[in-house]
Amino acid sequence: MATTRWEPFRDLAALQDRVNRIFEDVITRPRRGSEQEDLATGQWSPPVDIFETADSIVIRVEVPGIEPQALDVELKEHSLIVAGERQPEEVEGRTYHRTERTYGNFRRVFSLPFPIRQDQIHAALKNGVLEITLPKEEKAKPKRVQVEIR
Repeated sequence: MATTRWEPFRDLAALQDRVNRIFEDVITRPRRGSEQEDLATGQWSPPVDIFETADSIVIRVEVPGIEPQALDVELKEHSLIVAGERQPEEVEGRTYHRTERTYGNFRRVFSLPFPIRQDQIHAALKNGVLEITLPKEEKAKPKRVQVEIR
């Protein structure tokens, strides 16, 4: 039989993480009818993938259950702002036993490292993933220089 070494600090760290999550939920959850509802916007962030090709930067945002009209994509100076809202389903006669999905407003701001062709930005929503393609300006594209050997 193999012996397993007990590490009490690992268990303590896991407990501390759970307690921190409980307090974060209580602190960030808005109270109905209070002034904190206005402060609660942006309380969740959808996961994002950002990658670069030779011609553009592509940002993919997971937004399942959000209608296209509830999404806002805006380019301001050197930043891309993606905002939206996921509304909870309201159906009478349901008694929820658990609700783990996050609802409400979100807002993500991404700094862009170089100029973008604003007239050619494309955004599409497919299977709950918002894909935003930001074409690079011609001068921002990398240029390869051939080195001569003498």
